[in-house]
Amino acid sequence: MKTFKNKVAAVTGAGSGIGRALALELAKHGAQLAISDIDPLRVEETAELAHALGADVMSSTLDVSDKDAVFAWADEVNARFGKVNLIFNNAGVALSATVDEISYEDFEWLFNINFWGVFHGTKAFLPHLVAAGEGHIINISSVFGLIAVPGLSAYNTSKFAVRGFTETLRQELDIADAGVSCSCVHPGGIQTNIARDATMRESMKKIVGDDLEASTRNFEKLFSTTPEDAAKTILAGVRRNKRRILIGKDAVAIDSSQRILPSLYQFFVSKVSGRAMGR
Repeated sequence: MKTFKNKVAAVTGAGSGIGRALALELAKHGAQLAISDIDPLRVEETAELAHALGADVMSSTLDVSDKDAVFAWADEVNARFGKVNLIFNNAGVALSATVDEISYEDFEWLFNINFWGVFHGTKAFLPHLVAAGEGHIINISSVFGLIAVPGLSAYNTSKFAVRGFTETLRQELDIADAGVSCSCVHPGGIQTNIARDATMRESMKKIVGDDLEASTRNFEKLFSTTPEDAAKTILAGVRRNKRRILIGKDAVAIDSSQRILPSLYQFFVSKVSGRAMGR
């Protein structure tokens, strides 16, 4: 897919961050948009901004963990525009807790959004993309789908799952040769609300110290890439039909570290985390 002009693109989690930036960048390139978010106010703000850029926009409130709702949305998008060419499975949440204290409810809540939301979006839109004759599925993983870090067991697991699922899908689409492809996106530190909106359980004091708010602020200082730059990199990767799209210099460095030290990196991460706690 070398151009997005007159293509129909669906974006989940479009109320802010990378999702909003993707919607606006696609609008600038002449795409028609179907955008969704669980927050109705945020997604309407994005719709207004995209309208101002001249895009034809359909906005919806959507919980991506709800399979029936996602399938219904995909059918509505196809009916509204007559086709769908791209689905960006972007919606995601974060939660921090140690493995010994994370609840089943917390783990399931996060996994239902971060992994099952991607799965539902892929399954719901794939038939429409095939019918359009030209399509691309973009699934957002993370650098924590390349390496794991302490305190993010649910998040790590969901993003590794997205990576494995997407890499399998890409191979199957290559074999099918039906005009549809897919890419797995691994953002590093992006200047979004995900850290501020994240839930951090008390057990994280074992890892980051007693001041959880200060820890979040310090973590955000590492976010070096803007959502706008992330969106441009993602769309460039789609044009090049890349299998893996790394966002930010930190993502490139982490990917290289994992390749060089596929298991030993865990030792260094543990050491750094321990030093932060004075251990």
